Amino acid sequence: MCTKRREHDLHTPVQLLFPPSCLFHNNAMSDSEKLPTTIDSSLQGIDSASGSQPSLSYDRQKTAVTFDQEIPNEQASHQKFQTHLGEAPDGGMRAWLAVFATALVTFSTFGFSNSWGVFQAYYEENILRHTPPSNIAWIGSTQYALTYLPSLVSGRLFDLGYFKIPFFAASCVIVACTFLTAECTQFWQLFLTQGVGLGVGCGFVFSPAIVIVSQWFSKRRGLALSATALGAALGSIVFPVAAQNLIPLIGFKWTVRVFGLMLMAAMGTANIFLRRRLPPINVRGGLFNLKAFHNKAYSTYCVSGIVILLGLYTELTYISVSAVAIGVSKDFSFYLIAIANAASAFGRLSSGLLGDKIGALNTMAIFTAVTGITTIAWPFAKDGSQLIAIVTIHGFSIGAYISLYSAPAVAMGKMEDAGRRVGVFMSIIGFGGIAGPPISGAIRTATGGFVAAGYYAGGSILFGVALLLVAQYLHLGRLWGKF
Repeated sequence: MCTKRREHDLHTPVQLLFPPSCLFHNNAMSDSEKLPTTIDSSLQGIDSASGSQPSLSYDRQKTAVTFDQEIPNEQASHQKFQTHLGEAPDGGMRAWLAVFATALVTFSTFGFSNSWGVFQAYYEENILRHTPPSNIAWIGSTQYALTYLPSLVSGRLFDLGYFKIPFFAASCVIVACTFLTAECTQFWQLFLTQGVGLGVGCGFVFSPAIVIVSQWFSKRRGLALSATALGAALGSIVFPVAAQNLIPLIGFKWTVRVFGLMLMAAMGTANIFLRRRLPPINVRGGLFNLKAFHNKAYSTYCVSGIVILLGLYTELTYISVSAVAIGVSKDFSFYLIAIANAASAFGRLSSGLLGDKIGALNTMAIFTAVTGITTIAWPFAKDGSQLIAIVTIHGFSIGAYISLYSAPAVAMGKMEDAGRRVGVFMSIIGFGGIAGPPISGAIRTATGGFVAAGYYAGGSILFGVALLLVAQYLHLGRLWGKF
């Protein structure tokens, strides 16, 4: 029933999503039935003809927003609340704890996924030695792609306020599928557990974590995102080196079980420390907001992501196999992935610092162009020393794109819709991730080497860089600029 207006009612610029004729008493509603509140950009509740305002009885109604008992000026109070929502602290204990927790997420997702080259080489020589390499590559590419594809759903759920439960459930899926991978003996089993299961779990935790960091940082967002990506670099070093040393000692099954325990500790800690800063807002547009693609810069940026991912992971996927083919020992070939990922740790951090100075997209274009060139050069290496030089440069440069690709997507719209916008972007570019390594594997099988695959992958990356610059031109109106 409606409440009567009284003179001592507290006036507020909060517009409840109730029928305009009345306000419901909270005691008559269950928690699940209470509707969210939104902040109107202007005091639209003021009746211009009568000057009356919708009032809310302070002693009988509760809202999600608290105000002081005495508000001399509603507009000033409204502006104060808007400042609280809009300004990121760019530091502080809670902000850096969010960075630390997200670094653990990237350790468990991309850190593990980027170690796929170790599994590719092991499966080709042992468990799946009668399966074509291009087919085996589908396991890794599916895991890569599904780290991106579920972001469409997870990003929208995050905007609506559903974060902790989906995040915890996906963490459990990651750990469970890792332990199940140790028991697999056939291709379809590995595809479902390591490809689909791990990929989906990673996808549901990665995108919300990145958006949370963007909520806590604004001016230093590039540095913060790069710091989170250090977790992926660390994981990409730890997992290959651990596999190389543990498989001969305790076997493949127990090595993967050790990985499961490591992921359990990392994701458990991330669940404790990761907290959002801004309240959820039910923005319009549904799960897939087609209006976002009215922005030509954003649309072009999404296409560039697809093209870049068609070639981005080719070298890391096949570097161990190609090293053995030119006479490098199997033991040392596993360390090439660790060397590349160790170099990427420096690349991620330096690209974050540079991104805050000249802009994230400019930094991505420069570093990713180097990645394309090293991908073309990689098959021409003749010995281990040349491979080390190439993978070091490749690892250093690849870190920039992985660290910063969410920053332009966040900047191309309002913060309250950032989760969905980043989610749509990551879901779209996932199609490039799922197709890239198998296409490279098929080219390798057809040509008997990696030269043509290197041209394909490197050419895709360089074309994607050109599209990055086009997106920047459409957004800024000039080819070079910071945003």
